[in-house]
Amino acid sequence: MPASKSGPAPLDWGLLALLGLIWGAAFLGVELALDSLPPLWVAAARISLAAMLLVGVAHLTGERLPGFGTATQRRIWLHCLGMGLFTNAIPFSLLSWGQQLVTSGFAGITMAVVPLFVLPLSHFLVPGERLSAARVVGFLTGFAGVVMLVGGDRLFSPAAGTGGMMLVAQLACVGASCCYACGSIITRLCPPVSTLSFAAAGLLCASIAILPLAFIVHGVPTSVSTASWGGVLFLALLPTGLATILLTIIIRRAGPPFLSIVNYQVPVWAVLIGVSILGEALPGHFVMALATILIGLAISQRLHRSAPI
Repeated sequence: MPASKSGPAPLDWGLLALLGLIWGAAFLGVELALDSLPPLWVAAARISLAAMLLVGVAHLTGERLPGFGTATQRRIWLHCLGMGLFTNAIPFSLLSWGQQLVTSGFAGITMAVVPLFVLPLSHFLVPGERLSAARVVGFLTGFAGVVMLVGGDRLFSPAAGTGGMMLVAQLACVGASCCYACGSIITRLCPPVSTLSFAAAGLLCASIAILPLAFIVHGVPTSVSTASWGGVLFLALLPTGLATILLTIIIRRAGPPFLSIVNYQVPVWAVLIGVSILGEALPGHFVMALATILIGLAISQRLHRSAPI
């Protein structure tokens, strides 16, 4: 169904709110999965289960996976590989590792900068996407928010400081958002292909890449807790599997620019869920950093809309 010329319907807004909630809750799922599983297995398990789900859905709907017969189809598979690595395997691993030390709220806030990181990448890699004054101001404002978020303990309470590993974990979460931005560019440059087919093929590539690595680094998990099983199943079925299907539906109904609004929702949901369910503390500089990042995002999207991952 093509995007409506009369604007998004109430159903579109409902689907968008549901998608924002599901993606915001992903960080809760990671916290649960880490109860007894190492980070690489958290990433590998959610990707592999979601890959099986989406490949099955793609076949049931008749969209199937891309072919290999033509040069264009092989190029699509290269983009699927890039997307699978930069929007699934690498960032999921970084976030899972980082969330061993940082709160789910912190990890969720770093996701708000994905569309901001897309701006300089688009300037150099996407034809016609130039950095205007509004985009530069938006990027610099958002980046100031990132500095505030990562360096908040030092900036606002220098005596408190943070450990070296904590800083590395924080940077790992920021690195994950950079990966998502790279994955967004890879997706935008891909030849025309069904969104569902592309997502299923990307997850399949990601699972093939990360499963052997998880076996090599951690071996076979021997004792998996109920919390970890629940977290992995939640991550695979909702934030990774169902979210991709919802994303496809929203793009077809209301278009990519409408979908980009979800960038404002995900960090807010992540913080609310972290505070209300996990009992996480909410430092004042988290709120200031999130507000600064969202202001930068709003400034940059006056002229530029980038779909999230």
